[in-house]
Amino acid sequence: MALVALAITIRMPGPVFYVGVRIGRYGRPFRMFKFRSMVVDADQRGGTSTAGDDPRLTPVGQFIRRFKLDELPQLFNVLKGEMSFVGPRPQVEWAVRLYSDAEQEVLTVRPGITDPASLRFANEAEILKGASDPDQTYLELIHPRKMQLSLDYVRHRTFWEDLKIVGRTALAALGIASYAVDPNELKADH
Repeated sequence: MALVALAITIRMPGPVFYVGVRIGRYGRPFRMFKFRSMVVDADQRGGTSTAGDDPRLTPVGQFIRRFKLDELPQLFNVLKGEMSFVGPRPQVEWAVRLYSDAEQEVLTVRPGITDPASLRFANEAEILKGASDPDQTYLELIHPRKMQLSLDYVRHRTFWEDLKIVGRTALAALGIASYAVDPNELKADH
């Protein structure tokens, strides 16, 4: 974490961390920490979904996102009890307001750093690449599939399944295995 912070400090003027409000368990907002991967005023320059060709990404940011190093500061959220290692990824408020009654079930557990949907859509930025409205493309193309995976996780979670997810996440982060959906297949299905 110190090396990532140093790289950001040297190559990207501005703060080391990005702090964004996300919706957690029982619909409570919390401040989620990430290493900053974009220009300082990225929130004012675009939406919340980030395509791989997003001009707000910095070179250091692209690298740390590729290896999911930007997520490491969420360990502080885990220590604070706002997040878990494994659980549905926390969403921004506008996206949660769009949840159906059934989808609200994902808010009954602590959000996590990783989950089956994170593994399946680890290449989300690639899927959104070239989209004129990444947020809308996310809602139409990715959200329904991620939500189904998240609901399945919430309904069938076990300690052993969590251990498998952590192991798969480690393998994916190291580039040893990939569980990501084929973007061409996903777009063809849509």
